[in-house]
Amino acid sequence: MSQKGRTGRAIPKGSRGKADKSRKRPARALGFAGRLARLFRWSLVAAVWGFVLLGSVLAFYASDLPDIGGLARATRQPSISLLAADGSPISSTGEVYGRSVTVAQLPPVLPHAVLAVEDRRFYSHWGIDLRGLARALWVNLRAGGVIQGGSTITQQLAKVLFLTPERTLKRKAQEALLALWLERRFTKDEILSLYLNRVYLGSGTYGVDAAARRYFDKAASEVTLYEAAQLAGLLKAPSRYNPVSDYQRAGQRTRVVLNVMVDAGFISADEARQALASKPGRPRLAGRRARYFADWVMGQIGDYVGRIDSDLAVVTTLDPRLQNIAEDELTAMLADAGARRGAGQGAFVALTPDGAVRAMVGGRDYGESQFNRSVQALRQPGSAFKVFVYLAAMESGWRPDDRLIDSPVAVGNWEPRNYGGRYYGDVTLREAFARSLNSVSVRLTEQVGRERVAEVARRLGITSDLEVAPSLALGASEVTLLELTNAYATFANRGRGVWPYGILEIRDVTGRVIYRRRGEGSGVLVGAHDVDQMTNLMTASVEWGTGKAAKIGRPAAGKTGTSQDFRDAWFVGFTRELVAGAWFGNDDGRPMTKVTGGGLPAKLWARIMTRALENHAPQPLAGGAVAVAVSDQIEGFLDRLIGRLTGASPSRSPPESEPRSTSFPTRRKNED
Repeated sequence: MSQKGRTGRAIPKGSRGKADKSRKRPARALGFAGRLARLFRWSLVAAVWGFVLLGSVLAFYASDLPDIGGLARATRQPSISLLAADGSPISSTGEVYGRSVTVAQLPPVLPHAVLAVEDRRFYSHWGIDLRGLARALWVNLRAGGVIQGGSTITQQLAKVLFLTPERTLKRKAQEALLALWLERRFTKDEILSLYLNRVYLGSGTYGVDAAARRYFDKAASEVTLYEAAQLAGLLKAPSRYNPVSDYQRAGQRTRVVLNVMVDAGFISADEARQALASKPGRPRLAGRRARYFADWVMGQIGDYVGRIDSDLAVVTTLDPRLQNIAEDELTAMLADAGARRGAGQGAFVALTPDGAVRAMVGGRDYGESQFNRSVQALRQPGSAFKVFVYLAAMESGWRPDDRLIDSPVAVGNWEPRNYGGRYYGDVTLREAFARSLNSVSVRLTEQVGRERVAEVARRLGITSDLEVAPSLALGASEVTLLELTNAYATFANRGRGVWPYGILEIRDVTGRVIYRRRGEGSGVLVGAHDVDQMTNLMTASVEWGTGKAAKIGRPAAGKTGTSQDFRDAWFVGFTRELVAGAWFGNDDGRPMTKVTGGGLPAKLWARIMTRALENHAPQPLAGGAVAVAVSDQIEGFLDRLIGRLTGASPSRSPPESEPRSTSFPTRRKNED
């Protein structure tokens, strides 16, 4: 039976298959085209959604971008550079930036060196170098690890200015966005200039100018080809290729940079060879020494300039040569005799007679302990405190040749003894001081008054608390090395009081002077005659007394000090040029093995002062035996004349005074 088509006609049985096939062929053709259309349609949809997703991700990261409007604002803390008295650098704190420079102000070799090793296509890409990324990816895949980066200088600048160094997808996305913004906002030269001024180049320096000044002592505008290549070489690893810490490795890296510059066409092979032939010597960084002094000075700068909101250069009083001598000698003595005698720490400070600190060592190793034992450690000065006892006596009418009995003494229940338990009987004050006889110091203190002794100490600069007890005579109250040494400076300064100081001048980055030291201390604190008498006593201590280990072949005066159980040992003394103090002990108060002030401290003082003054002709002290003898003769004549005219006894005769002796005592065993 025939079937009817859509027209109502009958379709022959034999033609039914043909009709079906004729309908199926177009269906297959339409299916292929449909699949293409469907693929295109879904690809378009995927692309749209991909762009939407990418846009959403970028929008998310962009919403958390840092404030790029703050580019021109300060991005660091001010730096402070300390200079020695001769202008040489001591140390720097904070982030050290040099002057801001532009590409046009630099020798072409410097930006070319940076471009050669960091971003050769800098001037041709738009902030993100796709070719560079592909090359870095290929190199890293072949190496099986990350050995080459694909970041452009613009991306690196974005990270330096705005981002943290963390390695995350977010940071990389933000870095790319910021790079695009920088390229849109600034010219290529401006971007490169910003990069060269902000990039870290080791040793606390940021920017090529700061690094050039630190490593080569010159501005970035003056660097040679070799120096430019060395600065560019630091970009890869500022600490690893630092020419100060590893001169050989830095040189190898510089050679690599020069070869890369040749390969990039920035210089010729001959120029590279000439640069290597002109290789400069190893640069020296300041700051490895004088760390205790630097900390001490840093703590005072705010008092002079107030809030620190700009870079400063501070000219100090430090003498680099003397500082090096002091550090070397103290370290050597602690390692040798100090180790054998149980002295774990030491300190040393040297001043000019007017109070300028020339050297300061606060301990054996700043890296191990930043505690400054010159200015922070309160320790018992022992007999070094007796200068205040004897000065109080001199001001009360006593003289070096007046006599007292050295014998056991008691004040209430307190019965101090001489060192070793030995007593000398009838002695002059000169001998008692030189031999550091405790009983005489106690007798003098009780006669002139403890309050008067304490007042003298405070007048000369002792600011630490003093216990006005009988033991004050023997230095039982704690003081610092700096304040005690500064008090002795009064005698070296002819009786004029001084304040220890370490700052001469403070300048800002433009060279404008913000502060300059003026003034000469606190005026006359001790009369000239009493200065002469005290100098006479302290000279005897060095010449033949407990401090004779401090003899240095030139006029010198000083006093030893040892606290109970050998916990502290001191020597403080002066020449015409310098006043210096030395201390040995242990931070935990552990006793040393019979270390007295006449031992390690006096020997250290002598070693340092001998080297420090080797190029200076010996100068007489202000005072001494001759000056006192002449003064005493004049005073004696005046006393006798006044006595004859008025019938009164001499006003300056001290209690228990005996006929004066002008001869030195018989040599006896020195004690402290």
